[in-house]
Amino acid sequence: MRTVYPLVRYRNPVKGIDWLVQAFGFEVHAIHKDDDGVVGHAELTVGTGMIMTGTGEPGGPGIYVVVDDPDAHHARAVAAGAEVTRELADQSYGSRDYACKDLEGNEWFFGTYGP
Repeated sequence: MRTVYPLVRYRNPVKGIDWLVQAFGFEVHAIHKDDDGVVGHAELTVGTGMIMTGTGEPGGPGIYVVVDDPDAHHARAVAAGAEVTRELADQSYGSRDYACKDLEGNEWFFGTYGP
């Protein structure tokens, strides 16, 4: 199983996903929508690789890392001075995860979800 995934966000992820498929040849692996039909999480493959995407403000890409114990990982990151940008929580797509920035402002996501 892969444990590190590049992550990109789109204000309109449906349009972004369609564009990635058309422009770069990605294939849709999974799309998870909330009760209002908003894409919270999606997975696209290309060759042997996979990226994750969803609704959010575009910016620098993030990295998603699968961890066995997100609660302990969160505590360790906070103790080291990570800036938590999304609190640790259970997600509708089956992950328990959180997001933070490192000392240079790079965005990292850690959770239990492994596509």
